[in-house]
Amino acid sequence: MEGLRRAIPQPQTELRYDNPYQLLVAVILSAQCTDARVNQVTPALFEAFPDIDALAEATPEQVYPLIRSVSYPNNKARHLVGMARMVRDAFGGVIPPSPADLQKLPGVGRKTAQVVASVAFDRDALPVDTHVFRVANRIGLVRNADTPLKVERQLKRLLPKETWSEAHHLLILHGRYTCTARQPKCDRCPITEACLYYERLQKLPAPLDGLDPKQGTYYCKTCDHYVDQPASKVDRYGVQQIACPRCGSMNVFESKSGRSTKKVPDFRVH
Repeated sequence: MEGLRRAIPQPQTELRYDNPYQLLVAVILSAQCTDARVNQVTPALFEAFPDIDALAEATPEQVYPLIRSVSYPNNKARHLVGMARMVRDAFGGVIPPSPADLQKLPGVGRKTAQVVASVAFDRDALPVDTHVFRVANRIGLVRNADTPLKVERQLKRLLPKETWSEAHHLLILHGRYTCTARQPKCDRCPITEACLYYERLQKLPAPLDGLDPKQGTYYCKTCDHYVDQPASKVDRYGVQQIACPRCGSMNVFESKSGRSTKKVPDFRVH
């Protein structure tokens, strides 16, 4: 955490908002969508519907054109209007500060509720999105945590409560810009010395020189055999690996590049 703090001195949400209403709307829109895209659509949306009452009086058909460039705009238009009407009718037009009450609103799940409670109301919460899930597992902060809820519970046991909000933003930003889902930038990561994923990468077999792609797409070092159609095998970590169809070994290399085909465990929310 200290390494991430040095690399990310001001960890905070990248969503633009002025009040809890705007934050809640932005977080609902951000589901399976980038913050950058949400920030492009919210100015016009907030101009058209500046508060809960204005949005509660709208229809999904009026909201849709303003958010159609985000993911799942039809569902989100219905959720936004439904959320606003419930806030107006059940909570007196005031965004509720507790995660439990926030989760009663249409379009608000556990992660969204905790983001709003933490960021807008300074409640103790540690939301887990795809970035937090991936990074916490990769680093080794959590173990055998195959759901966002398991990640959240393990992180909360590990980290002091007063750091939960900060940790949420640090892990998100680290995952968004450095520990990316595809091709993580380990060469510029500030915490490789503490990262289980990086440690496993260093243990992969070194590339082989002198392989002949004309003899086959893959080369098994164990039985000194080239093959075009490899087998597959699940290793002890549950990762599907390329294997030699002759001897079953996973000590297989790409003939063209000489690189090992072995993959280290990775973590994605499915």
